[in-house]
Amino acid sequence: MAEPTDIQKELTALEAELKRLEAEYNMFFSGRLPRPPWETRGRVDALMKRWGRMHLQAAVDRFRFDMLSTRYQKFVDLWDRGLRAREEGRPGPFVHQMPKSIERKKEKEPDAQVVNVTAFKDPMREMDKLHSLYDSLMDARRQNGEDVVPFHRFAALVKDQVGKLREAGNPEVAFRVAVKDGKVNFTVRGTKGGKDE
Repeated sequence: MAEPTDIQKELTALEAELKRLEAEYNMFFSGRLPRPPWETRGRVDALMKRWGRMHLQAAVDRFRFDMLSTRYQKFVDLWDRGLRAREEGRPGPFVHQMPKSIERKKEKEPDAQVVNVTAFKDPMREMDKLHSLYDSLMDARRQNGEDVVPFHRFAALVKDQVGKLREAGNPEVAFRVAVKDGKVNFTVRGTKGGKDE
């Protein structure tokens, strides 16, 4: 294979500079660079002008430069449109929009409506809170056409969950009643770092 000529080496260096400029603009538009890469663009611009004035003997070199020049002009147009859009405060060619199917899915999924959140350390000593939690859960179940659970079974469940989570190192245990998609959710979680720690 023949040794590359000086012109071919310089064209390879120009191509590398163009790739670097493209990477820097990508970093700028993604927010990883604070300002546009004006220095690199000025350097590439000067090289493009110098090469544009030169007479290239070999057709292969002329073709390669024409390809790089066309690519550079397309990028310049794209970058300038992106900068103009950013200055005008509107989405430009570099704003990635969410696919329509994902947007529609998000619109269809309503957030859960939280009815009650209560935390216990010892539910048998906090009967007012236990009755309030029970009432809110049973009201939500009635409104959604679900069966009502007797208070003694509910109290035993709460006491059992609090006992398990306290043994696991949670000084306080939170219960949440929420309604989502027409169903009542009753969830429990330990709250690490309670007041008595």
